[in-house]
Amino acid sequence: MNRTTKDIILIIIGSLIFAIGINYFAIPNRLSEGGVIGVTIVTYYLFDWSPGLVNFVVNTLLLAIGYKFFSKRIIWYTVISILFTSLFLFVTDHIGQEINGDTLLAALFAGLTVGLGLGLIFRTGGTSGGSAILARLSNQLLGWSIGKGMLIIDIIVIAGSSFIIGQEKAMYTLISVYVGAKVIDIIVEGANERTAVMIISEHPDAVLEQVINKMERGLTILEGRGGYTKENREVLYLVINKQEIVQLRKIIEDIDPIAYVTVHNVQEIFRKGYKGA
Repeated sequence: MNRTTKDIILIIIGSLIFAIGINYFAIPNRLSEGGVIGVTIVTYYLFDWSPGLVNFVVNTLLLAIGYKFFSKRIIWYTVISILFTSLFLFVTDHIGQEINGDTLLAALFAGLTVGLGLGLIFRTGGTSGGSAILARLSNQLLGWSIGKGMLIIDIIVIAGSSFIIGQEKAMYTLISVYVGAKVIDIIVEGANERTAVMIISEHPDAVLEQVINKMERGLTILEGRGGYTKENREVLYLVINKQEIVQLRKIIEDIDPIAYVTVHNVQEIFRKGYKGA
């Protein structure tokens, strides 16, 4: 199975989970969402318009306006995402029921399911349309960062929806959106979370050999000099999975218990060669 097929399957699964989050948890408990889906939900409350149909129309219009800001691959993935999210929103309409007396629980599960669905879609490199397209436009036209654009759009939509669903439900919606954002981060970045390690040891060659042989990792050797001793020494630098830290620590402690080691999270990696299995 090639990568494109896997990505499309993830988009379809993500679209279904997303639709369930909206129709099973959010709408029956009169919650809203951020971005375009929030507008879709509000129009449903006001006019009883089909969420699937509104989602398709609005996202298609936005994609037609903002298509030039995305690569062809992202465009195609976004088209697939819009088609299936709209289809599943239509198919799963009216499947849920209100969780009596526990709006917080509904908000948490809405955030979990919507975040999981969107996370799977974003993980493929695609988008769900909506806020992502508007954020790109604000970046090009107003100079805002993508994150800032999405945050402002979500706040505006949720603030507007408060006049329809009330302030209390709007505050629960903020909780749902926050939970969803965290789940998206975990899905998109968590599985590939990397840690950078810098090692200063009296036995750099032995550490390097063990890391290459036992962990099957490459390292970069940096030339360093002690600020106090003025001695030249080699500094080892590598990027690994968080789960591999324990194994690396054991290797270092066995070779050089007094080695100086620093560990910090990697925000983003561009070169694929640094990503291990």
